[in-house]
Amino acid sequence: MSMLDKKAAAVDTSAWPTSIRQEFEREAKAPNGCVGHELVSETDTLRVWMLRLAPGERVGFHRHVLDYFWTAVTASRGRQHLMDGTTVEYDYQPGETRHETYGPGEFKVHDLENIGTTEMVFMTVETLNSANPPLPIPAGVRREAVAA
Repeated sequence: MSMLDKKAAAVDTSAWPTSIRQEFEREAKAPNGCVGHELVSETDTLRVWMLRLAPGERVGFHRHVLDYFWTAVTASRGRQHLMDGTTVEYDYQPGETRHETYGPGEFKVHDLENIGTTEMVFMTVETLNSANPPLPIPAGVRREAVAA
């Protein structure tokens, strides 16, 4: 199943706040390939990311260019600003998993905010042999760099 199969708990098509719009425009000029807070594992074929958000915490806009899947580790509720200009809210359940695939030149840009009352935890696994090359990521997000 993909996100296209997931029903949003809420959809808002009103204009984004100026700060969100400006952040989205900055990401377009400098694509952000960090699809989590910490890259916990990387091989020749996969990148495994961990994302943790406390209630009220937000991760900024990032770009998905690689085929990937995510799994919700905890129950949570999140808000995303999507690149089509909509704002959506979703409820997530532990073990819920969604798969995304991108053809050459295709991508998705979004942010994620924890609007629930519990910690939001996701694992995301990217496939490096996708139709698009991986975006560069800073060394500081790799687990060994975070632990140092």
